[in-house]
Amino acid sequence: MNRWQRLVDAGDCIYTVEDFEAAAYRVVAEQVLYYSDSRARNAYRLVDQYELELKPVLELLGVDLKVNRQFRYATAVPQHAKVGAASQDETLFALLLRKIYDEGLNRGDMTDEGEVHCDLVDLSERFRHETGRSMPEKGRLDSLMKSAKRWGIARMLDDEEDGPASAPEVVQPYVVAIRPAIADVLGENALVKLAIWRDPAAAAAPTTTLAPSEEAAVKEVR
Repeated sequence: MNRWQRLVDAGDCIYTVEDFEAAAYRVVAEQVLYYSDSRARNAYRLVDQYELELKPVLELLGVDLKVNRQFRYATAVPQHAKVGAASQDETLFALLLRKIYDEGLNRGDMTDEGEVHCDLVDLSERFRHETGRSMPEKGRLDSLMKSAKRWGIARMLDDEEDGPASAPEVVQPYVVAIRPAIADVLGENALVKLAIWRDPAAAAAPTTTLAPSEEAAVKEVR
């Protein structure tokens, strides 16, 4: 009997076999499901309720499933990342967002959904300081944001598709909402990777061991 069919036939299950299949596919394909995103809410609820049943299935695919119930999101992170999946610009941008997120988290400067917000002026200054490069022009920046949104690590603050929209009178022209799953997607060594890019000599004596899912980003920025 199908694994999902057994759960459906258990008696108190409100989902169908198709619901289980769709939720498992979505969390793998999209990498992050947020309850605050209306289009992902039902899939998140299923993953949240049946995490223990889904986890061994995804492990067969080399994917680690985690549910963060504080900020209500689920992540499916590959244990063996594909080298070259992200460009250097995308990798640097993601690492910078992780650093900004960590600093906001340490200050307690985050929303109830666990997001840290950063406006364009601050983002430009941080990009220049951390990478030694000028901030990408709008077209390229928009492309980087699309990648960050696809990975579930950031969104535009006024993007009504994802998360609660801010009141119109307080929305700034370009504000990035860095999402809590960035800590799961990039892991604990993000700041080390950013330091390695700025100072390649640091790679000769790493202070931590990178997990398989994080090695690709370091190789990409060297």
